[in-house]
Amino acid sequence: MKVYKIKVNGKTYEVEVESVTESNNKIEEPVKSLEGTKVVKAPMAGAIIDVKVSVGSKVKVGDTLVILEAMKLENEVKSQVSGTVTEIKVSKGTQVKNGDVIIIVG
Repeated sequence: MKVYKIKVNGKTYEVEVESVTESNNKIEEPVKSLEGTKVVKAPMAGAIIDVKVSVGSKVKVGDTLVILEAMKLENEVKSQVSGTVTEIKVSKGTQVKNGDVIIIVG
């Protein structure tokens, strides 16, 4: 994490910037296959403020899985796969980093 000072309209702000790991000039995919299951990863660092599914829930592409707060904005993490939720790795209040596994869909 690097700290920078930015001046906007005469006011100086201190900001922290986290680097994102890239491979082949692409940001790591939020869904990865693992022995017949799909692993859904956090697309950014933040705090889980709500979990919208439970183990056994049937999900379709586009269904909201969790609400992730990052930089005071609420972001819906949507499913990019269809299937059944087999494991939930986070709960309300969990702090996650970019790429942390949050849900497993089978």
